Amino acid sequence: MIEIDLAHQLHDAGLVWRPAPLDFFALPDREIDEIYVISDQSAFLQLYNGYPVVAFHGASEWALDYILLNEVVWMPTEGQLREQIERRIPAAAVLRLERTSDGYRCAAGSHTLDAPTAAAALGLMLLQLLRDDTRPIDDR
Repeated sequence: MIEIDLAHQLHDAGLVWRPAPLDFFALPDREIDEIYVISDQSAFLQLYNGYPVVAFHGASEWALDYILLNEVVWMPTEGQLREQIERRIPAAAVLRLERTSDGYRCAAGSHTLDAPTAAAALGLMLLQLLRDDTRPIDDR
């Protein structure tokens, strides 16, 4: 899984999250280091006064009823990162992820990036592609 700092950067660069069951997310700026998953058992999606929220069942140990979706940070999995990258590179471009002596190397189009983990390499590649994209965020 990527680090929360990289997840923040992806969000700030325009990565849009369309929440789905089994997606992971974190609660930034709350001094809670846990990663949560959307499921019917602990955290689920609903509308509250017309706003999308992530709601929590009463069994949560710190009794948080809900939090607005724009207050959480999506923690995409490696598979989700790959899907997002593939949406942003030409169909003829090859996405490669390979192990190196220092970690992992991700290559897509004209970009090559190294990182200590596979998820970080994919996350950094997606971040680069998002930063290269000059379309307004709403058009992505």
